[in-house]
Amino acid sequence: MWTFLVVVSGFPTILFTAALVVVVAFWLLVAVGAAESHGFDAHADFDAWGMGGVPVTVAFSLLTAIGWFLSLSATVLLDPVLPSGMVRGPLGLAVLAGALLVAWRVTCLLVHPVRRLFPDEPGPSRLDFVGLTCTIRTGWVDAGFGQAEVAAKDGSTAVVQVRQHGAESLGIGSTGLLYAYDEAGEFFWVAPYDAALDPRGRAG
Repeated sequence: MWTFLVVVSGFPTILFTAALVVVVAFWLLVAVGAAESHGFDAHADFDAWGMGGVPVTVAFSLLTAIGWFLSLSATVLLDPVLPSGMVRGPLGLAVLAGALLVAWRVTCLLVHPVRRLFPDEPGPSRLDFVGLTCTIRTGWVDAGFGQAEVAAKDGSTAVVQVRQHGAESLGIGSTGLLYAYDEAGEFFWVAPYDAALDPRGRAG
C-alpha cells in the first residue's frame, strides 16, 4: 500500500493522478445531477486525433484513466530494477511520453464502437423554425391567439402556435415570418412576410 501511494504521488504518475481526481469528481457530480455529461463541448472536433464522434468528457476520461494505469504499471515494474529505486529524470519523461502515446492509441480504438451512441447532428429543436416562413392556419393572429403551419428544412411540416405584436393583417392562408420563440409561452412571434421585400431573395 505504501509503495502504491508513493508511486501515484511521484513523477510521472502524479500528473495522471491529478487529472484522474478531476475526472472522478466530474463524473460523481454527473451521477448526483449537479453537472451534465455534455457540460463541455459535446462534440469537440477530435477527428484529427482519432477521437472524434464522442463527447470530449468521454474521450478525456478514457485517455486519463488509461494513461494513469500505464504510468503506474511501468513505474512499479521499473522501480525495483533501478539503482536509485526511483523512476525519474529522462526515464520518467520516457515513461510519461510512452503512457500518453499508448493511452491515445487505446482511446482511439475504444471510442470507435461507441460513436454510434452519439449522433453528429443535434436533435430537432423548435428554435430551428426561427427565421422560416409559415402559412397562417387561423382566421386571425393577435397577441393571444394564432396557429400556423411551417415546413422544416428536412421537408416535414408542423403546426405551431404563433402570436404577433400590433394589428397587421394576418389571416388564414397568408404568409408570415417566424422571427422569435417564446419558451415560457411555447409560441413563436410572427410578422407579415413579403417576399419582394426580403433582401435574401433580391440577393439571390
